[in-house]
Amino acid sequence: MTRLSAADFDQELLILFDAYVHGDLDRRAFLQRAQKFAVGGLTAAGLLAALSPNFAAAQVVARDDKRITTETISIASPEGYGSIKAYVARPTGVSGKLPSVLVVHENRGLNPHIEDITRRLAVDGYLAMAPDALTPLGGYPGDEDKARGLFASLDQKKTLPDFLAAAAALKARSDSLGKIGVVGFCYGGGIAHRLATLLPDLAAAVPFYGNHPPAEDAVKVKAPLLIHFAEHDNRINSAWPTYEAALKAAGVGYTAHSYPGTQHGFNNDTTPRFDAAAARLAWERTLNFFAQHLRG
Repeated sequence: MTRLSAADFDQELLILFDAYVHGDLDRRAFLQRAQKFAVGGLTAAGLLAALSPNFAAAQVVARDDKRITTETISIASPEGYGSIKAYVARPTGVSGKLPSVLVVHENRGLNPHIEDITRRLAVDGYLAMAPDALTPLGGYPGDEDKARGLFASLDQKKTLPDFLAAAAALKARSDSLGKIGVVGFCYGGGIAHRLATLLPDLAAAVPFYGNHPPAEDAVKVKAPLLIHFAEHDNRINSAWPTYEAALKAAGVGYTAHSYPGTQHGFNNDTTPRFDAAAARLAWERTLNFFAQHLRG
């Protein structure tokens, strides 16, 4: 079966889908507005299904891959929701302390794709930890629509401290070098940016198409930044010039890349918005960046 790509869909439909994914349209409104693109025997519901994640088909590192060891832990978060669960992966048979990466999910909690990303980092020699912000609501529910609805009900004033607690726990682990980086996607990209303003000892931050902090917070960033943008992503990109100017004024070290022809979510290989070439390059740059700032 031929895999669909963003090029198989009208750009207006992709923008509608992005609005749906991020809560600006509910399912009913998306289906109503997508109906005009349902031609040739397709239905609006069929378009939504085609654009939605296929986790099994995109898995890169299996759960039982012998190269890695995984576990789920609970981390105390007294300033947040009380505790947060996290998925941890590390390379098998490696003794000593490891460079460490916090992996922050999109706005659906710790779904199978983010678990896979965490395992990929472990295969590449990192101690990787992916917290689940949906922990206080029972964790990722196994359904993207339900997850999105649950996520919208979180109190972000409690959720952010949960991620801070996870970062502290990762740094303090006996198998961690004590230098940590963070990579996040979409919502998680925004969290990666926020952690860079809140953690003076953060060693590296890699936001993928994430919301930017307020410009006045740029002076708090001490970690080097590697920022990935999709070309067709005005919702995120429109705020970049202001934040970039603030980073420059603050003397923050950063590198930003925009990937031509890509959509928001281009690194997520579970949906047609995935762009294989751009994702490969962005991930290669990410691994090189972490190697530079986290190893040794």
